[in-house]
Amino acid sequence: LSRTLAIASHAQRFACVDVLLHLSCTGLTREQIVQILNMAKSSGIRNILALRGDPPPPKRAWKEGDVSGGECDRAIDLVKLIRKLHGDYFGIGVAGH
Repeated sequence: LSRTLAIASHAQRFACVDVLLHLSCTGLTREQIVQILNMAKSSGIRNILALRGDPPPPKRAWKEGDVSGGECDRAIDLVKLIRKLHGDYFGIGVAGH
């Protein structure tokens, strides 16, 4: 993850491109999510793609009613947490079905 943030930060600052940081909530604690968001913000990243993420092994697919195993069970929980912590600082995209 630190490598991902380093690359995203470098692209944002030196290549002058808008970065869309993909953030999956699968298996992450609230503290880990907070740390990632704070690092993204301090790096100047303003856009987050909030994802539930892939199911943890050995699962191959999510089933109705499944939860992610982290403190944000679904992408909407991650969006709510981002807004609670950072207001409208981040532009947030989601992918859903």
